[in-house]
Amino acid sequence: MEKYLVSARKYRPSTFNSVVGQKALTVTLRNSITTDRLAHAYLFCGSRGVGKTSCARIFAKTINCTNRTAEGDACNECESCRAFNENRSLNIIELDAASNNSVDDIRALVEQVQIPPTSGKYRVFIVDEVHMLSQAAFNAFLKTLEEPPGYVIFILATTEKHKILATILSRCQIYDFNRITIQDMVDHLTYVASQEGISVEPSALNIIARKADGAMRDALSIFDQVAASSMGNITYQSTIDNLNILDYEYYNRLFDAFLNQDVPQALLIYKEIREKGFDSLFFINGLASHLRDLMVARDPQTICLLEASDEARKATAQLASRCTPQFFYKAMALCNDADLNYRTASNKQFLVELLLIKLCQLLSPSPINAGDGEGQLKKITPAGEAKQPVASTPQQPAAHAPAPIPAPAPTPAPAPAPPQVSVPHSAPIPAAPSHAMATPAPGAKTRTIGLNAPKLSLKGVTKESKQSATTNYISQNRNNEFSDAAIDTAWETYISSHPTAHILINTMRAARPRRVEGTRFVIMVENPGQVELMNNAMTDIITYLANQLSNDHITIEITLNEGESSPHVWDSREVFSHILQETPNMKEFVERFKLTLS
Repeated sequence: MEKYLVSARKYRPSTFNSVVGQKALTVTLRNSITTDRLAHAYLFCGSRGVGKTSCARIFAKTINCTNRTAEGDACNECESCRAFNENRSLNIIELDAASNNSVDDIRALVEQVQIPPTSGKYRVFIVDEVHMLSQAAFNAFLKTLEEPPGYVIFILATTEKHKILATILSRCQIYDFNRITIQDMVDHLTYVASQEGISVEPSALNIIARKADGAMRDALSIFDQVAASSMGNITYQSTIDNLNILDYEYYNRLFDAFLNQDVPQALLIYKEIREKGFDSLFFINGLASHLRDLMVARDPQTICLLEASDEARKATAQLASRCTPQFFYKAMALCNDADLNYRTASNKQFLVELLLIKLCQLLSPSPINAGDGEGQLKKITPAGEAKQPVASTPQQPAAHAPAPIPAPAPTPAPAPAPPQVSVPHSAPIPAAPSHAMATPAPGAKTRTIGLNAPKLSLKGVTKESKQSATTNYISQNRNNEFSDAAIDTAWETYISSHPTAHILINTMRAARPRRVEGTRFVIMVENPGQVELMNNAMTDIITYLANQLSNDHITIEITLNEGESSPHVWDSREVFSHILQETPNMKEFVERFKLTLS
């Protein structure tokens, strides 16, 4: 009975053609042998299991072969090839630098260099894991590596090139080995399975290739493990069970929960995963990788970064098209933060559940329904409460000064929180103040922010304003004259048409435009946040005013009040009156129960 040999050794490459995933590199080595342009020292770099040592052995055997084939490979029939295949060749010496890393070991190697080959043309010294040599050993090796005898060739192999001295690197021809692609590993595993008479599913081989992480040797070892557990019938299910890999269907179900904003479902899926024994950190990293794959599959330019079959790429791209790239960017950032915080978290289950809740809320609107919030829940409407239609008729604007005066621009008054109401007795409702603006106190300083300099970005503007910005507005160089009352009316109409943009419309109510000259107007705000908000929305506002007033020359200058706060601040009754005026249901409620301010 033939002794069992693991696949990693049984199917180890013996010719340049059998090396997996390093075609360009093997062609270069073969051409250098064919043209007899051999260097005295080579450095093979790359991650584990990519064929560095195998290529070194093939190279050493081929240069000493006395009867090479037409393709430039060793014949495996001459005395040199037979000696190599039977592990009795004196011309090829291998040294493991991990266990022979002292100065004495290098001195012994230097002594062997002085001995010429008994048969063949070259003596080849293969030093594996050369980065493990000590500093003194490297220094002792320098002179011999630079000027060896003509019959000596050194082949150094390492997985960590950055640890090798620059003086060593400069004396070698450096070959960087690539990580083996998933498709190359799947093709080779398919060949091995056919040679061994093992039935396999392509999806199972894809899982094995992914698990190997670019190392062909690891892939063959995992293949043997799964083949043994499944009795020669490698299926997708047997593979994920044997390797303890989380099925990607769990991640797809979680992705559906994120898009549907279904927090309970996401938490239940995570519970299933924990009950199957998967580590939470492993789950976080797997989820991050899945989101990354979806992101790169969504764009045709980056789908090549997804290491999968063409069918799997198409399926992943179709799934990823259901969401925007911004969702993936934020989701991956949240997963990365959870990974960084996992090791220091005292309650790791809570950390993961909080991550899932945030991911479910990424597509939820913000509390102001502007869509620019992160992780905010939808506004909950009480049962039985009917939605009030927005009044189509704009409110009557407050009176405004008919002529511009060269005085500091008006200052908006801060709006205090609505007061509580009680029912001690009935009282008449005070009238709302005619205007929310006041003249700044004497000595108040203002600073000009910019003249008609709205940003192109509409960040922070509501959905309604974005839609109105794209209305059919084509500049016709209109120059219709209009009064201060007309622009105030248009200003109020814009406010009425954006009922959900609370911060924006409150700022616009307080900072109304005041004519400076012609079609040039100025508004005053109280803080830099309001400046940024108005700048972001100014393109949409000016477009709206131009259409309403048939004038394409309107400019609005934003100034910042840097002096004392406005001397006029709404009192409780003015705030209460304003609330009643803006909310018909509240007025009806107050009158029905005869409520008043306490």
